[in-house]
Amino acid sequence: MALKKNINQIRFKFKRLVLNNIFPYSISGKDIKKYKNLHENKRCFIIGNGPSLKSEDLDKLKNEITFAFNRIYSIFDQTEWRPTYYCSEDDKTILNSKEEINNLKLPNKFIPVNFPWDYKIHFKDCKYYILKLGDRNSAPAFSNDMTKGLYWGNTVAYTAMQMAVYMGIKEIYLLGVDHNFSKMINDRGEVIIDEKVKDYFSDEYNPDKDTLYIPNVEISKRAFSAAKKYADQNNIKIYNATRGGKLEVFERINFDEIKF
Repeated sequence: MALKKNINQIRFKFKRLVLNNIFPYSISGKDIKKYKNLHENKRCFIIGNGPSLKSEDLDKLKNEITFAFNRIYSIFDQTEWRPTYYCSEDDKTILNSKEEINNLKLPNKFIPVNFPWDYKIHFKDCKYYILKLGDRNSAPAFSNDMTKGLYWGNTVAYTAMQMAVYMGIKEIYLLGVDHNFSKMINDRGEVIIDEKVKDYFSDEYNPDKDTLYIPNVEISKRAFSAAKKYADQNNIKIYNATRGGKLEVFERINFDEIKF
């Protein structure tokens, strides 16, 4: 059993090594290069799916560069807004939502290329990137080159921050990133439950929630802190325009005071 496990680990590391080296020269890698500095010195909004998210706020973002994730399409019937960039990276969420993702009429849909699925069969009209998994107990690295991969931070918002930087964006606003869930797990493996907390903007957002990963906001906080450190060192501003929530890594700004 141990030998088989070691062989599988060696195979996985070999595949990852090959993928990392050939991806920049692949069709997908060359496609990603088109986004380099596409929005140089512009601003963007990264949209979380927390309970604070309001459809009327999204209406104000119709002419803005926006990133949104996972089952954000659950709010599409309430707004004309659509994200400029859609991304999903949680393998369970992606595979449970493949029909909905395929049916999204969006020009820029991103999913990782290096998870154990045959993405060419499951997905169409998507852009592919490498998601690098690091040490869960330390702050992840921050990538400014999508062709070489983006680092996992236990929140797809962290992935979007790296995408935005690659695209040349200098001002990032978070909206609907509440950073709080009714069921969470901490670094010690303890599950914390608070039934008074609402997870998402819709009660029907995750009908399969019992089969999905339990979020660890401690890992996410380390990722956000890594993003702030990179931003501070590279003249990039990140603001939290979320209405409430528990994310205090970034400077708070009132969404209603932003000029559109």
